Amino acid sequence: MATAHPTGGVPADAKTFLGHPTALFMLFFAEMWERFSYYGMRAILIFYLTKHFLFTDDPAYAVYGAYTSLVYITPVIGGYLADRYIGARKAVLVGGIFIAIGHLLIALLEGPKGEQGIYLNGFYLGLAAIVIGTGFLKANISVLVGQLYPRDDIRRDPAFSIFYMGINAGAWLGPIIIGILGETVGWSYGFGAAGIGMLLGLVCFVLFQKSLHGAGEPPAPELLCAPAFAGLSREWLIYLGAVLGIAVAWWLIRSQGAVGIMLIIFAVLVVGFIVYRSVWILPAVERDRVFAALFLIALSPLFWALFEQAGSSLNVFTDRRVDRVMLGWDVPASVFQSVNSAFIITLAPLFAGLWTWLAKRNLEPNAPLKFGIGLILVGLGFLVLVAGAIASGTGLTPALFIILLYLFHTMAELCFSPVGLSSMTRLSIGSMTGLMMGTWFLATAAGNFIAALIAQTTGGENVGPEKILDVYSNIGWFSMGVGVVVIGVSPFVKRLMHLDKLGDPAVDHALAGERQLGEPAAAGIDTSGETR
Repeated sequence: MATAHPTGGVPADAKTFLGHPTALFMLFFAEMWERFSYYGMRAILIFYLTKHFLFTDDPAYAVYGAYTSLVYITPVIGGYLADRYIGARKAVLVGGIFIAIGHLLIALLEGPKGEQGIYLNGFYLGLAAIVIGTGFLKANISVLVGQLYPRDDIRRDPAFSIFYMGINAGAWLGPIIIGILGETVGWSYGFGAAGIGMLLGLVCFVLFQKSLHGAGEPPAPELLCAPAFAGLSREWLIYLGAVLGIAVAWWLIRSQGAVGIMLIIFAVLVVGFIVYRSVWILPAVERDRVFAALFLIALSPLFWALFEQAGSSLNVFTDRRVDRVMLGWDVPASVFQSVNSAFIITLAPLFAGLWTWLAKRNLEPNAPLKFGIGLILVGLGFLVLVAGAIASGTGLTPALFIILLYLFHTMAELCFSPVGLSSMTRLSIGSMTGLMMGTWFLATAAGNFIAALIAQTTGGENVGPEKILDVYSNIGWFSMGVGVVVIGVSPFVKRLMHLDKLGDPAVDHALAGERQLGEPAAAGIDTSGETR
C-alpha cells in the first residue's frame, strides 16, 4: 500500500513513469485533448458564423470576441469555487463534462446553411457550456500537477514543462484536424471531433484519477456534502449554479456591449481594491512590487488585442487574401492557426536557453524590458504582413508572409506570456497571488474583447484590401511605439520590483516549467503549488 509522502505530494512509493508519478501523464493527456478541442474549435468558429450562418463580419467578430473574453473570465470564478469548496479534481471533471456537452451540442444542432432560429440558439448554448466548463477545468488542472510533488521536489520544474508541452501539442493538432474536417468535410464533423477529443480527455481522467492519490480533494468534504439549502448540498448547489451560469453566458455571448460593461466594472473594482490595499496596508517594498505588476497587467490588453487577431481578422484575411495553395492542395485557412503552436514547440526551448545564457552573464532583460520587446515584435509581425501584401500588388498575398507574421507573434508571446505569468507570482505577496493572477486573467479577457473591436474596424467582406492593411499598419506602428516607450521606462519599473530583495533567484517564486509556457491561461489562479 502506498504511504503518504512526509512533505506532501503523492505517496513516496506510488507508481511512476519516466521518474514522474503516473498521474502527471494522465493530466498531460487530459489537458492535451482539452486544448485540442478548444483551439481546434476556435480555428473554425469565425468561418462557421460567416459561411454557415451567413453572418456579416462585424457581428461574427462580436460573437467571437464575447466568447473568447468569457473564456478568460470564468476561470477566476472556477478557481475560487474549487479552492474553497469542491476541490480541483471535481472541478476538472465537471468542467470536462460541460465542455464535451458544448462541443457535441454544436455538432448535433447544425442546421441547413443560412438557417438560424433554433440552430443558432443551440450554437450559442453550446458555446455557453464550453465557457462554463472551461472556467472549472482551466483554472484547476495545473493545480493538480502542483499537488503531485512535495514543495522541495526537484522534479517540479520538468513536470510542469511536460504538462505545458501537452497544451502546446493539443493546440497544434486541433486546428489541423478539426480545421480540415470542419472546412472540407462538414462543420458538424469538425465540432464533433472537438467533442470527441474532450471525451477522450475525460475518459483518461476518469479511468486513472486514482493515481492522483487524494490530490485535489475538497478542503472540507463533510461540509461540502451537508445539506445547505432546500435539502441540496453545497456541491449540488454549485453544479446547479453552473447550469444557471450557462444561461447567463448564453445571453452574454449575444451581447457584446454587456461583456464590455462587465469588464469595465470588474477592472474598476479589482484594480481599485488592489491599489487601496497597496497604498494603505502594504509595506513600501511590497507596495512597489504590486505597482510593478499592475504596470505589466496594464500592457496585457494591448498585447492580446493584437495577438488575438489570429482567430478573427487574420483568420478571415488568410481565407480571402492569402495564396494557400501548397503542393497543389488548397490548405484550409483554419489550418494556419496551428502555426503559432508549432513555433511555440520549436522556439520555447531556444528562448529558455537564451534567457539562461544571458542570465549567467548578468545580461538577461528584466520583465518590463521583455514586455517592450514583445510589443515591438507583435507590431513588426503586422508590418511584415502589410509589406508582403503590398508587394504582391492586386494578387493574393504569398502564404510565406502570414507564416512570418506568426513567427514574429510567437517570439513576442514568448517574451510576454511566460514572463507575465511568472511575474504575477513573483511580485505578489502570498495573500494576493490569487488576486493578481485573477487580474491577469481579466486583463487577458479585456484584450480579447478589444481584439474584436479592432477586427470590426477592418471593414468587412465588401471592403478592399487597402482598409484592412491600413488597420494592420496602424496597429503595428502603434504597438512598436508603445514597446519603445516601455523599454525606455523599464529601468524605473525594474527598481519598483526590488529584485535584489527577492533572495536567491534560483528558488524564487517563478513558475515551474515556465520555459514551455505559451498561452496566457496555462497556469491556474492559485499558483502557490506551481512555483519552482
